[in-house]
Amino acid sequence: MILRFFIFVIVVLVFCGAQSKQKYRAFHLNGYAQGTSYHITYYAMDSLATSFEVDQILNGIDSSLSLYKSYSLICRFNNSDTGVVMDSHFKRVLTKSLEIYKKTMGMADATVMPLVQAWGFGVIPVKQFPDSTAIKNLMKCVGSEKLYIKNNTLYKTNPCVNLDFNGIAQGYSVDVLAEMLERKSILNYMVELGGEIRLKGKKWPSGEPIKIGIETPDDQDFQRFAMQKILVVDSGGITTSGSYRKYLKMDKRQISHLIDPHTGYPVVNELVSVTVCAKDAITADGYDNALMGFGLKKALDFIKNQDHMQAYFIYRDSTGKLRDTASVGFSKYFEKVIN
Repeated sequence: MILRFFIFVIVVLVFCGAQSKQKYRAFHLNGYAQGTSYHITYYAMDSLATSFEVDQILNGIDSSLSLYKSYSLICRFNNSDTGVVMDSHFKRVLTKSLEIYKKTMGMADATVMPLVQAWGFGVIPVKQFPDSTAIKNLMKCVGSEKLYIKNNTLYKTNPCVNLDFNGIAQGYSVDVLAEMLERKSILNYMVELGGEIRLKGKKWPSGEPIKIGIETPDDQDFQRFAMQKILVVDSGGITTSGSYRKYLKMDKRQISHLIDPHTGYPVVNELVSVTVCAKDAITADGYDNALMGFGLKKALDFIKNQDHMQAYFIYRDSTGKLRDTASVGFSKYFEKVIN
């Protein structure tokens, strides 16, 4: 009798769970923030999150991490001769940045900001690219070893040290928005901000997996794009870094926005883009630029030794033709190839 009752309870719970999921419907939040757009889809029985909440969160992050807000904490640090007391956003992003800096042997370095600005990818437009003397002088201001933390204050050993979290901040922002949804017991969602993604669960009421498309530039025209792969990921962060979207042309030179902190010059190698899947978006976002900087062979060697992180690469072979490859574990995310 007890066994029958126990089985009955399980059946009822399963039935009720399935029935409640059938009542889930999609809610969409869209807006503009951090110089780009955001799109959030979540599945619930009722509207639990609003665009107003999203905007408040993103405004709070901007007040800490945006180089385009003169009052932000990062701008106060950059304008300071010594340092600033960190808030929670700043501390979380800095901690992750320093972790990735060490693991990538300095290829991902948040202190690269003076070089980013000099090459024309900063807040202030430039009329010419820097020469070797200018680069040599700016390199004195680069290197996360020039930072240190005491209590809750971040200090710099040289007043010219400046920070730029643009390579990781959007991934972090996506994670913060995902945390907000999960606090509301929303467990099926996709958050996208400027192409950086965090997702979990499935679509409802269909129960289908959430699918993500990876674009590849046309082999002849980099202004044209086509979806090449479809990914199916149960949960985690997905970000892409590429040299084909963000670049500058000047005096017949085209340079990538990716700057090598070791040399001071824009990255030049065979990689066109890197897509990273990781446990969260800040991790994926924090490593994708470093993998681009490594070049294909070193990036593949690096990624195979990383737990809970996989990568997909588009590159040019020795003849200039576009090719693709991936780390061993990435293949599990592929759904199909679009011809």
